[in-house]
Amino acid sequence: MSSKFPGSPLVTTDATRRSLLRGAGATAALLAAARVSLPGGAFAQGAGPEVKGAKIGYIALTDAAALVVAKEKGLFAKHGLPDMEILKQASWAATRDNLVLGGASNGIDGAHILTPMPYLISAGKVTQNNVPTPMYILARLNLDAQAISVAQEYADTKVGLDASALKAVFAKKKAEGKEVKIAMTFPGGTHDLWIRYWLAAGGIDPDKDVSTIVVPPPQMVANMKVGNMDAFCVGEPWNEQLVNQKIGFTACTTGEIWKKHPEKALGMRADWVEKNPIAARAMLMAVLEAQQWCDNMANKEEMATILGRRQWFNVPPIDVLGRLKGDINYGNGRVATGTDLQMKFWKDHASFPFKSHDAWFLSEDIRWGKFEPTTDVNAMVAKVNRADIWRDAAKALGVAAADIPATDSRGVETFFDGKVFDPADPSAYLKSLAIKRVA
Repeated sequence: MSSKFPGSPLVTTDATRRSLLRGAGATAALLAAARVSLPGGAFAQGAGPEVKGAKIGYIALTDAAALVVAKEKGLFAKHGLPDMEILKQASWAATRDNLVLGGASNGIDGAHILTPMPYLISAGKVTQNNVPTPMYILARLNLDAQAISVAQEYADTKVGLDASALKAVFAKKKAEGKEVKIAMTFPGGTHDLWIRYWLAAGGIDPDKDVSTIVVPPPQMVANMKVGNMDAFCVGEPWNEQLVNQKIGFTACTTGEIWKKHPEKALGMRADWVEKNPIAARAMLMAVLEAQQWCDNMANKEEMATILGRRQWFNVPPIDVLGRLKGDINYGNGRVATGTDLQMKFWKDHASFPFKSHDAWFLSEDIRWGKFEPTTDVNAMVAKVNRADIWRDAAKALGVAAADIPATDSRGVETFFDGKVFDPADPSAYLKSLAIKRVA
């Protein structure tokens, strides 16, 4: 994989590279200068955030909880950001468009976002006229707790973690002239990659054997109810709501595909972070505190109540609570309680943005043709992933050393089908996959 990343507007000239390095250097210097703070997150006089807040987008998904809680519990205000706005977005496409606009132009400065999106946006792969909007990933917001749900008409197939039970059924439906529709939330995003991985592992080509369609998360259940799709992948609470309404069932959770997998991120426009490094750190400190609160099992019922409110998700708290606690009613007669498949906000280093995880997402997007085969994965990750800012915020917050990973890599990862991803050699992983768009 080449480090020159042909065809990408993200890397252009040596002058651009020098400019980015100077910007990163200036950011690091400002962050270092801002390290002295008073107990409880109050900044020393004269060293407070450059702004009183930022505009952060979110989708009505449980993994946005840390942002909602940080607002509801006054944690942003505690860290010097009383004017933080947490703004609901209609879809991931709307999130992208508002990020491109930026907060100063009636858009947003950052977002609860699908982890691959900051890379796709930074590279101009999903933006109008392919114009890049450089972004940073400052934190991971959660691990696990997405799911793949299937329409009730497929209950007799007994499909679960192994998708192969659907291969013949889908082929028969196509032979009858009917379209098999598989819904995800954004091309190249996490839900797209989870359901593609699941289908491909079962011998179903997600580009040739079915049609993939884009549906915003809050519209998944309604669309399946009227027969617009055969299966979908989305975060909670929508899989649980589907089961509660007896419209379909959960074939598997994504934590069964890849245990303790990364999911959403806190993504920010790079120019906002560079202009407001102290505010960026303050915002992260608030989010990290909120993630610790969210992970406390004693807080789950209150969290479900908060998220269910009209101004946030506008759903019954019961649709949120079960899977938050690791209790999974799959909707097909299978019920699992007290599992370790609950959404993780802090434990297992859930908040830390491991660069090795971003390398997997980029490799999968290469697999399905979203990025060129010659993409230098490590170079892109180094440009977008700002684990250094996370570390700075964690230390300023007084996070225990045991909760701060020693390195930026979680190492080799193994998936449910036995495939292995070594972040030191993404090419070997891609070569091991049977169904893909890249040679």
